Amino acid sequence: MLKSYHTKGEVEAGCDEAGRGCLAGPVVAAGVILPSSFKNNLLNDSKKLTEKKRYELRPIIEKEAIAFAIGIVSNEEIDEINILNASFLAMHRALDELKVTPSSILVDGNRFHQYNEIPHHCIIKGDGKYLSIAAASVLAKTYRDDIMNMLHEDFPSYDWIKNKGYPTKKHREKIQELGTTEHHRMSFQLLPKQLELPF
Repeated sequence: MLKSYHTKGEVEAGCDEAGRGCLAGPVVAAGVILPSSFKNNLLNDSKKLTEKKRYELRPIIEKEAIAFAIGIVSNEEIDEINILNASFLAMHRALDELKVTPSSILVDGNRFHQYNEIPHHCIIKGDGKYLSIAAASVLAKTYRDDIMNMLHEDFPSYDWIKNKGYPTKKHREKIQELGTTEHHRMSFQLLPKQLELPF
């Protein structure tokens, strides 16, 4: 069972992102403040859940959360500021949109840029330890998947509806065959060094 809070009495916002390792599309983050009484035996790190379970959990999280918000950083911005800074920016944008200001922030991972004057705790594999971070991981993942599903409609050849922009064999093969789209991250190594883009 995941923990309800890190520090008793704090209004904690869990933060996580999705899409950091992708070759295409935005990085998406979520911030979630859950009531201390929130319980859900199914909620876990989004990577350990099936797609069906993630989408079943999303409306439960959104209904029961004290506050939740999504932050998005485009592939163009990722290319400008790098993926690490883009991940922090996406989390900051999510925190900006929260209707309740947290007294502390729980971040999945080992690094974070200070947000305003609010103290934060970096927790490695936090999405498998704290409910609020797990909830944020589910929202970030499902909202990003929604975006990639929409982009797939315009660029079906890249199979984003299945790979969501991650560097699968088929995705890389299509980049080699067709070149890049406006949604690809040009600062990433899109193909192995021995291969070249056709254009």
